[in-house]
Amino acid sequence: MDFSNFKKPVLMTEYVKCISTKVVTTTKTEVVLINNNNNTSKKRKRTDGRESPILTESDDHSSDKPRVKYGELVILGYNGFLPQGDRGRRRSKFILYKRNQYNGVKRSKHYIVQSPETTHAILDTNQHSISYTLSRNQAVIVEYQEDENTDMFQVGRSSESPIDFVVMDTLPGDKKDSKVMQSTISRFACRIIVERSESHRARIYAAGFDSSRNIFLGEKATKWQDNVEMDGLTTNGVLIMHPKGKFCGGNAKCGLWRETSLGGDVFSLRESRSAQQKGQPIKEESNILQDGTLIDLCGATLLWRSAEGLQNSPTKRDLEKLVDEINAGRPQCPVGLNTLVIPRKVTLGEHVNQPYVYLNCGHVQGHHDWGQDKTGARRCPMCLELGPVVHLCMGIEPAFYVDSGLPSYAFNPCGHMATEKTVKYWANVDIPHGTNGFQAVCPFCATPLNGSPGYVKLIFQDNLD
Repeated sequence: MDFSNFKKPVLMTEYVKCISTKVVTTTKTEVVLINNNNNTSKKRKRTDGRESPILTESDDHSSDKPRVKYGELVILGYNGFLPQGDRGRRRSKFILYKRNQYNGVKRSKHYIVQSPETTHAILDTNQHSISYTLSRNQAVIVEYQEDENTDMFQVGRSSESPIDFVVMDTLPGDKKDSKVMQSTISRFACRIIVERSESHRARIYAAGFDSSRNIFLGEKATKWQDNVEMDGLTTNGVLIMHPKGKFCGGNAKCGLWRETSLGGDVFSLRESRSAQQKGQPIKEESNILQDGTLIDLCGATLLWRSAEGLQNSPTKRDLEKLVDEINAGRPQCPVGLNTLVIPRKVTLGEHVNQPYVYLNCGHVQGHHDWGQDKTGARRCPMCLELGPVVHLCMGIEPAFYVDSGLPSYAFNPCGHMATEKTVKYWANVDIPHGTNGFQAVCPFCATPLNGSPGYVKLIFQDNLD
């Protein structure tokens, strides 16, 4: 039974309170209660998770004290920004800061009820709880209590206030005019609990609490009881993949995809994405996010970058300087003999200085009609190799880089440039696709890579002066 749209009746105690108060609506998500003495009632000391943590470094000037940064969640397929622009809780990159007041929760107690829809924990909007439906008239309720040692952040497709990071389905390639007809991302997909102590360990759990602070797992959902505790999986699951080795500055390789449960345990993948039978428990792995951990929500894949890991990564300014260095070498088109200029992002329309790369040989040239056949392929005038040609564009999102250096390689077939190690790392990472498929994609645009190895080494004709 799905209680996701169930509306809670007003409790008698709440009704009595409403009689003696005036409700003044300030915004859609904020309500201030004023008593009969015209004194504003005391606010809760802890946050309810509804204020957005998504702020850029320049958004908050209320304090001179720098905010503690836990890390970033970056959506694969966006080269630094959404096509329509980053706005509010919808953006390509989510920065997790330590909250002014804690809002984390931890498991408290559980019990069996006969009528879950009338249970106090379900009706109480101040009580976090998970309802595991066993049958139409029986469910196990797991209550959660406040945890002053953690902060909670929630990710999902819903635009409701409990969701901190609104994530939509990612389509490959150019996304300016693309539309998703039916999403496979859960409205309340997952939650991340971060320790407020100096360790800042972040753990990921399947499913997020809704506006009533409840999580409902239906009768047909995969669930089980282990050591008295209840646990379960969401319909399409929350998959994670920890890298093997240090993601940035090392020689990391991709690990194996796993699935995390509502309780935070780790399992091998199910036979298909929404199969009823859970995978085998993986005791040697945990739901603690590592720098470079991938999170797949069945429609969008997120990369977790820790604050410590980002210190070893290039910044956006570093990448822009690399583009300037290449352009300073005045790379030439051997056919048109004009100087090429590498753009920092894809621009609309053609211009004479736009560089192109021959994907079969890697020679970088300008736009010309030499060697084009009826299929659209072109023969490179430098080596006579026949193949496709594509715009060359810089991969400008720094979170995807595993090292620093010159962008000497490009992904095939999209033409996004990056460092050698970065391109080779992502070419060997299989991203979940569909119900049980996997494919390597360009992290900057989510375009599936062509052929093997899925990238090409760039050959410039530069420094001719």
